Amino acid sequence: QVQLVESGGGLVQAGGSLRLSCVVSGRTLSMYNMGWFRQAPGKEREFVAAVNRNGVSTNYADSVKGRFTISRDNAKNTMYLQMSSMKPEDTAVYSCATARSSVYFPARIAGAYDYWGQGTQVTVSS
Repeated sequence: QVQLVESGGGLVQAGGSLRLSCVVSGRTLSMYNMGWFRQAPGKEREFVAAVNRNGVSTNYADSVKGRFTISRDNAKNTMYLQMSSMKPEDTAVYSCATARSSVYFPARIAGAYDYWGQGTQVTVSS
């Protein structure tokens, strides 16, 4: 059974930093591209960042480019999202996901991903 568990969310002031982690079990992480998405209240889920199987290639939404960094440690079956210079508009539930095997990198739509975590709340105060 594939499971993804996020952690590291919380409350942070504008300009601050947080690091999210996503631990994957039941799947050999090195075989899959992965991504982070977020969903704010009353809004649709949106793409945040993606990383390819070996961690060499990354892709970001324009809204987070230069502020967020996605990475992974396949030996630990874990993916990360380092968030810096955070803004109130970054407030959302952040979820990690593994991409379908047939999908080319980068996959920026939710339908390209098959397994998802429950999400972790990130709140940025002004």
